[in-house]
Amino acid sequence: MSRRPTGALPAQTPDGPGAAPSGDRILTLPNLISFVRLLGVPLFLYLLLVSHDDVAAVVVLAIGGTTDWVDGWVARRLHQVSRLGELLDPLADRLYILATLLAFTAREVVPWQFTAALLARELLLLGSLGVLRRHGYGPPPVHYVGKTATFLLLAAFPVLLGGHAASAVTATTASAIGWGLAWWGLVLYWAAGALYVVQAARLVRAVRAGTPGVVA
Repeated sequence: MSRRPTGALPAQTPDGPGAAPSGDRILTLPNLISFVRLLGVPLFLYLLLVSHDDVAAVVVLAIGGTTDWVDGWVARRLHQVSRLGELLDPLADRLYILATLLAFTAREVVPWQFTAALLARELLLLGSLGVLRRHGYGPPPVHYVGKTATFLLLAAFPVLLGGHAASAVTATTASAIGWGLAWWGLVLYWAAGALYVVQAARLVRAVRAGTPGVVA
């Protein structure tokens, strides 16, 4: 029997009859929070790109970012963890990040190179998910490194947008803080992506060795 080393990502079991049970409830408070967060994405894009109301866009983005942890906390607190919630939470995070990056690139708030670096990481993760799916596995569990990276990025974006619309003195301070958060978020985002790829590779090797569900 293989033993998972300390600090490794949790092992998964393949989808199907032998999979670990997960709640299938849809109408729960955590899921409602996640749905509201998702609705904030098109609202943010409209405010930033159509009505050019940067102040309101900053407010929507800040609320969407600061409530990133709320749905998960409520789910654990109320014992309402569900499979749908496990999918909605990272989906909302990724949509906020991707929508913000594309809108910021269009408004020249961030350079296209920064956007390309984050999009490349998403493509890497999509490739890993495709490999896992072919071997009967679902998405890997969210790692704390990835959650930290998401928090840093979602905290950086409102600061960068606020600085973009502020006076010269305020803009310099906001830019320094925002880019500090953004670059740390980018580094951790890629670190989390590397962890997911390693986990996927271990699961695939375990399947090929005839010991599915065991991470070496």
